[in-house]
Amino acid sequence: MQPRILALVLLCCLARAALVRHPPAHASARAALGGPAARAPPVALTAPAASPFEEGSAGTDTVDTVGQTLELTMENVDTVLEEMRPYLLADGGNVAVRGIEGGVVELELQGACGSCPSSSMTMKMGLERGLREKIPEIVDVVQVAPEGPVLDEAGVEEVLEQIRPFLAMAGGEVELVELVTAGAMPTAKLRISGSGSTINSVRVEIAQRLKRNFPTLGNVMWE
Repeated sequence: MQPRILALVLLCCLARAALVRHPPAHASARAALGGPAARAPPVALTAPAASPFEEGSAGTDTVDTVGQTLELTMENVDTVLEEMRPYLLADGGNVAVRGIEGGVVELELQGACGSCPSSSMTMKMGLERGLREKIPEIVDVVQVAPEGPVLDEAGVEEVLEQIRPFLAMAGGEVELVELVTAGAMPTAKLRISGSGSTINSVRVEIAQRLKRNFPTLGNVMWE
């Protein structure tokens, strides 16, 4: 073979070997841009968490109580409430178990939830519904004020007794006609006697005192 031809053959062999060891840059770029050599991993989709205060929701996965019924104890009530606390905390509130008497559970709404005008709705449509689904022994769920009385006729009469002496000086009287604690908006119906601007002022004061003492009281009506 001629020396010139032999030199060309050797150069071709060396060039081919170099390509094998170092592939061209465009091949690496094609792989980096998602060509056949590199495919992006699939993106996992996660479903949004459902609130226990929405119709038909099953709560969070904090405690696995799905399909289970629990015995009525302070510990079990607090366990079920733990599923709903994140939603209360997100609004600046919380809830605490204050007692169990018979089948009645007493809860205290704390923080923003305790002073919220919709606290009765939160109690009845959210917390009570969630608790009774998991603990069928519960007969009722009531809200209690911090270190305060439960909303009942005796408690309302105690507040009225504080006002009756001042009302008597104006020639008037007040009495409890009816107290309805069931439902989302508990209502007290009162009857007051007397006339004049003093009686009107006392009527306003009575309503304010009752609502301060009983946060769950939604309405004060006058007969």
